[in-house]
Formats: sequence, structure tokens, C-alpha cells
Amino acid sequence: MRSWGEPDERVETAALVVTELVTNAVEHTAGRRIRCRLVRTPGRVRICVWNRGRRHAPGLPGPRSPQSANPPAGEPHGAGGPGPVALDGIDGFSLASVAEDGRGLMLVDMLATRWGTRTSVSGRLVWADI
Repeated sequence: MRSWGEPDERVETAALVVTELVTNAVEHTAGRRIRCRLVRTPGRVRICVWNRGRRHAPGLPGPRSPQSANPPAGEPHGAGGPGPVALDGIDGFSLASVAEDGRGLMLVDMLATRWGTRTSVSGRLVWADI
């Protein structure tokens, strides 16, 4: 991306999004064949991660549609999500708030202008525009 002349901020964002999408492909699918491709178009870079498995982990936010790009105040950006979180600790903090995993697609949702998935017989494609 640097050879394309992309600014450092976009390169760093892309590195984080690629890391999260590839990690999800490794952790949440049975297949181990994963492909990653970046496609540059005017004004954006599309990150595509494809894997052979099709399993989807429940409770993760869904892709952002054009209609949900600017949700009403207080509404989540994704099509789903984990919902309300119970306070589990005696100090009032949620144990989920200190978990070390489970935030990958939430990060992608915050960093990408749009993202989505396509599932076929041969696997799943997850893409994100930055």
C-alpha cells in the first residue's frame, strides 16, 4: 500500500483490519486455506479475505449495510451483536469487557466504511472497505 502512495494512517488501518479478518478465518472455520487480497480503487482500498470454511460464530456483529452506515444515535453499526452485557464482577465491571478476544469484527466495523460477507458452496469471503 505504501508503494501505491497510500497515507500511513490508511496502511496502519489496513494492517489491523487484515489481522482481524485473517484471525477470524483461522479461528472460526474448519478449513485452513485462506487467501487475502487488497484491491485499490479511487478513494478506497478493499480488503478481501477468503477461506474454505463457512461456519460463522454466533453473537458476532453482522456486516454493515449501506442503510446502516449512519445509524440513529445509540444504535449499533452492525446488523447484530452481543446485545446487553451483564455485570458479573463485584466491582460492577463486566467480565466480557476485559476478555482478550471477541472484538475483531467490532474493530472492523469501527474502522471500515463498509464491510460484508459472501458465502458460497466453496467458502466465505469477508471484505472491508477502508
